[in-house]
Amino acid sequence: MHPVKYLHMNIEILKSIGRRLLREIPAGKKISKDAIGIGASGDKTYPIDKMAEDIILSGLERSEEGLTIISEEIGIRDIKGGGTIVLIDPVDGSRNAISGIPFYCTSIAVAEGNSVGDIYLSYVLNLINGDEFWAEKGEGGFLNGERIVTQKDDIFYLTAYEAQSPAKDVPIIIPLLSESRKTRCFGATALDIAYLASGSISVFANPSPSRSFDFAGGWLLVQEAGGVFTDMQGNPIDNIELSLKKSTSLLVSGNARLHEKALRLIRGDFPLSISQA
Repeated sequence: MHPVKYLHMNIEILKSIGRRLLREIPAGKKISKDAIGIGASGDKTYPIDKMAEDIILSGLERSEEGLTIISEEIGIRDIKGGGTIVLIDPVDGSRNAISGIPFYCTSIAVAEGNSVGDIYLSYVLNLINGDEFWAEKGEGGFLNGERIVTQKDDIFYLTAYEAQSPAKDVPIIIPLLSESRKTRCFGATALDIAYLASGSISVFANPSPSRSFDFAGGWLLVQEAGGVFTDMQGNPIDNIELSLKKSTSLLVSGNARLHEKALRLIRGDFPLSISQA
């Protein structure tokens, strides 16, 4: 029986890649901590990164359209002459993976243009428990086949954050963290944002600039699930270029009321109390 070939990039190709990743990536097992090089993003590349990227590239070649790949490890590469942009973070949370912390994922986003707002398809796969998130523009966001929605009230139940430079980043978000009932720093941006899209996290903040492939998959999930996605100053990021550059800080919330409250806390506009939050 011959494998199915797809003419255009679609969610079935990404799900097929996900199934292979779950079969072949050694989730929860001993993972080599020895770096094998430096990726195009400037970060260390570990065997798990290379393995995941190879699986993804192999799967993308099943599409018969031209693709321009932007990936953390290989950088920019054209398939069949280039075309539709595909942003890949083969293993978001590599440091968790090599440290034995079971929270990391693969993130893939597909765009019809050069900006974040052009993303029309996204896929985030939890490489530990197999949770599979995807979104298609105008069609909603999904977790394991069930439609997802973001948090609807304005209570900071759980605020997640990333602190790439703790000494600089944490003081910026302390007012927000202080008004939250619980806080977490999980260490995998795409997975943080995916769970926010499903309603599990109220707000996610990252004061340091992120690269587009770090958050691209999560961006569309949040848009389709009803959340708000800006930089830390409240500016839309739709026009951010899809590239390897560190481009924008991130503030993501389940809804507009949560987002406005988070922005006011970060700006120091007024104090809140937990009873008000």
